[in-house]
Amino acid sequence: MNEPRIKVYGSATEITVAANAAGLRDLAERLIGLADPELRDGYHEHLEGGINLEDGSISLILERNEKL
Repeated sequence: MNEPRIKVYGSATEITVAANAAGLRDLAERLIGLADPELRDGYHEHLEGGINLEDGSISLILERNEKL
């Protein structure tokens, strides 16, 4: 399987999350993990350019928010 590659970019009115198949699976697993009933409201993950995301990406925060 390929290494996950995810890039996040956008403007003030639009955000794009682009990824290869492995990257899409990685994002899906992170989102499923956030839905775990054991996690509390407000739990979140930070994804950063050059670390979890491709260089040049803007930061992405995935957050569980039960008030929505």
